[in-house]
Amino acid sequence: MKYWYLLILSILLAGPIKESSEKKIYSQFSNDVIINMHTHEITNEIKKKVQNEARQSFYKDKLYYWNISKNDTTVAYAFLDNVKGKTMPITFLVIINKDGNIISTNVIKYREAYGSEVGHKNWLAQFNNYNNNSNYTIGNEIDGITGATISVNSLSRGIQKIAILFPLIKATLK
Repeated sequence: MKYWYLLILSILLAGPIKESSEKKIYSQFSNDVIINMHTHEITNEIKKKVQNEARQSFYKDKLYYWNISKNDTTVAYAFLDNVKGKTMPITFLVIINKDGNIISTNVIKYREAYGSEVGHKNWLAQFNNYNNNSNYTIGNEIDGITGATISVNSLSRGIQKIAILFPLIKATLK
């Protein structure tokens, strides 16, 4: 019985998160793009390398991502991931062009009582055009937010983690 409850709960939560993610993707591009959702298993070797560099663990061993194409040509990818907030996960989306530069970042689901300012578009815009070689240091290149220290650090490292991961897995993406 407990497993059925968890299955139903995960289906109910997955729908709005997928729908919100796809809405964000379409808002970034014209309506004539085609998006296809996939799952990517992260190998232990790549996982270790990325986690060490970003100083943050992956939430799971797999990532959901979308291939974004126009006229049968891939123009970008979108990655959905979670990072730990103070007590609950923060679900976020990073859209990256084929060259590995961040087009946009979005907080899809923020579950904490405080610190939701990390979801504001002006704060997230700091990451636009960042890539795996960018400086993600809070206080230097990335602005902090009073009262959202855990969320700022966690989300910044999570975005960096995706930027570091992308060139390592790009060739394996659909």
